[in-house]
Parts: sequence; C-alpha cells; structure tokens
Amino acid sequence: MPHNILITGASGYLGGTLIARWAAADLPPYGKLYALVRSEQQAEAVKQYGAEPLVFDPYDEAAVLRGVVDHQITVIYHLIDAFKSDSQVYMIKALAEVKKTTGQTVHFLHTSGAKIFSNHAGAPHDGELRDNDPGLYEIQKKQQAPHEVMQTPVNTNSTVIEKCEHHGVKSYIFVPCIVYGKGEGFGNVISIQTVAIVKAAKVLRRVYRTDQGRPTWPVCHVLDNTNLYLAILRRILAGGGEGEGEGLGSGRNGYYLAASGSVAWDDLYAAMAAALAQRGDDIVDDAEVETADSAALEKMGKALGCPADLVAVHLGGKCTFTARHGEQIGWKPAHGPEHILEAAEDEVSLILENLKS
Repeated sequence: MPHNILITGASGYLGGTLIARWAAADLPPYGKLYALVRSEQQAEAVKQYGAEPLVFDPYDEAAVLRGVVDHQITVIYHLIDAFKSDSQVYMIKALAEVKKTTGQTVHFLHTSGAKIFSNHAGAPHDGELRDNDPGLYEIQKKQQAPHEVMQTPVNTNSTVIEKCEHHGVKSYIFVPCIVYGKGEGFGNVISIQTVAIVKAAKVLRRVYRTDQGRPTWPVCHVLDNTNLYLAILRRILAGGGEGEGEGLGSGRNGYYLAASGSVAWDDLYAAMAAALAQRGDDIVDDAEVETADSAALEKMGKALGCPADLVAVHLGGKCTFTARHGEQIGWKPAHGPEHILEAAEDEVSLILENLKS
C-alpha cells in the first residue's frame, strides 16, 4: 500500500517552500499528498502544487482521528506548533490507528527549533552538541530552561518521541535554525530571526546586540532546509515493509538539524546593519552595532511583542547544535554558513517588502 502524506502549515514559510518544491523533488512513488488548510483560498492554493486540501481542526482529537483514518494517512509532516504538544499527540494516536487497521509502518515528523537546543532552553553549549549523538534524547530530558516559556517546547520534543514509541509510530524531530532566503510558497515568504532584527532596528533606528562575547548560532538557507525535509521523506518512501526507511534514524535517534554551519550573531548584526544603512529610506541612523542596555531592551521588547528579558530569545543567545545526521542520509547544503552574511542586502530588502507594520 503506498504512503499517503499530510503536510500541515503549508501557508507558512517552511511548509510553503516545502510544498512548492514537492513536484520537482523526484520522490519515490507514494499515494496521495494532502495539505491541511483553513480556508477556501488556501484550498485552491495547495491544489496548484498537486495536493488535495483537507479541512479539520488539528486541536480537536476526534476531528484529527477522522481526518487521518478516513484518508489512510501514514506520513505526517507537522509544521504548525513547535511549543504545545496537543495536536501532535492527536495525530500520533491517529497514525497508530491507521497502522492497526492496515499493518503499514507510519511516520510522524515534528518541526521543532534550534532555540530548544540552546542556552535559552538549558541545552549544553560549551562544545558541539551533535544531532546524531546517541545520548541526545537523555540530554534533552534533563534540560531545565532558564525561561519558563522555553521549557514547554523542550518537553514537547520528548512527548513526541515517547508517544510515538508507545503507539508504534516512527518519529523524527526536525530542527530548523536561523533560516533565511525567500520562501517559495503561497503564504508567508519571510523568516523569523532575521525579521526580528529588522523589526527592532526600525523602532530603535539602530541594530543592537543582546549578548557579551561572540556567541554563535546555526544557519540554513530555506531551500537547503527544504531539501532536508525531502531527504528524510525520500528515505521513508524508498523502502518497504520492515526495511522501510532503512538507514534513517528515528525515535530517540531521530533528531535532524538543518544547518550548513554557524555564524556569530555579531557578524549577522553587522551585515544587516550595513544593509539597512545603505538603503535610501532612512531606517537606521548608521551601520554601527551597539550593545543593548536596559532601556534599549525595553524598546526592543515592545517592537517584538515580548518582555525585555526575552528579547535575546528572539535574536540572540548561544546554540552549538551541529548538523551531522543529514549527511548520513545524503543531504548536503548548497549554501555555506557565510552565505547569510553575503545575502544580507537581499534579506533586508525581502523583509521590508513583506513586513506587516
């Protein structure tokens, strides 16, 4: 029986680029591609990519069960909520029901985030933390986030793995980092962290750093990020029966970081400050980057819609999470980490063109 696949978050930055690249991905055979949508407009949009729209509330357990079981979905790409685990658990249970009735191997991919593997979430950051470390699940189980808001997504990663183990579902924790470049979908085409830098700079007329020293963070072009999503799926589809997904780590060994390498926040700030200053629309006073004091953090927090003590969570911090797992399944990024600095002018222009005031 061929796999039927469901993508959630198709109107988003990552999900939209994934579904836009789907037809050209040369995937092994599968059954149907479904996309979860919220409106008629979205339904029409996903059809252009060869996806059949599905409408159900992902936070309604009964609705999720009907939607997944009625359409015999065996692979779910979850891109709608990296924090709470409610919809993930409902979908995992529904996949387990499909497995029970069909005997087919079922797969659940949860999109997490690099913040959950950083100092903001209590992750080790004094050396490389590799995504293929066999002890990574145990490391994450012990994390105690300094910010209460960050403990929830840490726990969600563990919940996904544990619920999948309990229900006989193969799980994958997909980890985007600082993703940049123009999204190719029908909805949002801009990222998060780079957008936060620009949002704060517009209000304060300057780019500010939030940390001492030169902390680093992993980066990835949106198309390289998409190619890792597809590389995982390619492995899932390539096999059959018990050998399905051969060579593809899952469960406690199923973490996948999409990153070409890391850059220092200071270098990213400087590149974006220079790009902002070079424009003729008087957004910043100059290209200098200053360290944010308490007053600047308050203003930055208002610009980003968060308390001052969480500003660094949006656009700073240290993450030494390192990508190794993708290489083991044939993924190779086309853009090196320095490309984000070289592309700063294009990134700034893209953000300003699409930023909602």
